[in-house]
Amino acid sequence: MAPYIDSYEFGRIKIDGRSYSQDLIICPDKVRENWWRKDGHRLHPEDLASVMELGPHTIIIGSGANGILKVPDKTREWISEKGSELIVLPTRAACDLYNQLSTKAKVIAGLHLTC
Repeated sequence: MAPYIDSYEFGRIKIDGRSYSQDLIICPDKVRENWWRKDGHRLHPEDLASVMELGPHTIIIGSGANGILKVPDKTREWISEKGSELIVLPTRAACDLYNQLSTKAKVIAGLHLTC
């Protein structure tokens, strides 16, 4: 069963009863903690390379409480070429959508927890 997001607030998320305070990636079978990106507020293909090997149907990016994390066209095209749908939303909305979709399809969520 996919992890479930219990709650999100600026800088903190609770997944299956466990609290996290750093950016993370939720995979279909586990949470990958301490998600560091090549360039803090820009998403590059190498930031997702290891999870794309899982063949997700959908990648949801939580761009932060205020949408500061940006996804350049190059990254969008790369994800599309890999056969995955990309959805970028502020993190609260991304969490809600992840919970809805993860019960129906193979979904990965990369979540920026702050700005």
